[in-house]
Amino acid sequence: MRLLVTGGAGFIGSHLVSTALGRGITVAALDDLSTGRRANVPDGAHLFETDVRDRAAVRAAVAAFRPTHVAHLAAQSSVKVSVDDPVLDAAVNLVGGLNVLLEAEAAGVEKFIFSSTGGALYGDVPEGQRAAETWAMQPKSPYAASKAAFEGYLDLLGTGLAMRTTTLRFANVYGPRQDPHGEAGVVAIFSERVLRGQGLKLFARRTPGDPGCVRDYVHVADVVAACFFALENPAPGAWNVASGVGRTTQAVLDAVVAAAGHPAHVEPAPTRPGDLEVSVLDPARLESTGWRARVGFEDGIAETVRWFAART
Repeated sequence: MRLLVTGGAGFIGSHLVSTALGRGITVAALDDLSTGRRANVPDGAHLFETDVRDRAAVRAAVAAFRPTHVAHLAAQSSVKVSVDDPVLDAAVNLVGGLNVLLEAEAAGVEKFIFSSTGGALYGDVPEGQRAAETWAMQPKSPYAASKAAFEGYLDLLGTGLAMRTTTLRFANVYGPRQDPHGEAGVVAIFSERVLRGQGLKLFARRTPGDPGCVRDYVHVADVVAACFFALENPAPGAWNVASGVGRTTQAVLDAVVAAAGHPAHVEPAPTRPGDLEVSVLDPARLESTGWRARVGFEDGIAETVRWFAART
């Protein structure tokens, strides 16, 4: 296997690159370093500093590396940014994705996996339920809409592609290397701010001061395991990658505080545009293959806090 990971200098992508190298796989990262970091790319992996919106540059990178497999993880991943600038969001997530897909197909790539979103795609999930892959897509933000649109292109083009494709719908992924300087990683944001003794905002589910929105948190190591399942098996269609357990933002903060041993200075905040109240996914389809979310929530939070503590 020769694996090209777009977004390979970012949070999830760099973990996939590192794990692939550990398995003896020849691997390269493609990343424009707008949010990814060169330091995240380990020795032994080539880095193409390339923007997925630049089709000619994508074509050149694919031609130079000659991948047999592509994991397309590069994305504009912030709901807030997508609301503020939907054109940027669509340019990266839809047009950029098509550039990677079509160049991979033209180069004879065998397998293409796409990192979609389960955490935003299904809309609000009723209390006590979990969204399965068969649920209708109900995007409530431009970010979710662009991911849904790319899935639509995969469905439309799939029958005409020689390479196999798999879509992985990630829940809220957390773990070491997540960027705290943004909106998309609440565990990272809380970890850094609690460790620094800085104030933080807890955005409301409905009313300022409530426990916040409910999300399904899955550790990056379990996500990487799901990526390898998709790379190594036919696995057609879409697959939820999730813990299947919903937790409030307050519960995340409590776990971070417990792991850090520091109090939190919390400012209750209103709801944010584009935020879902409840998003919990059903991972039963992926679990039927033997995959499990093996990293416990408290253990994963503690590991993440330790990682930030070593750098704070």
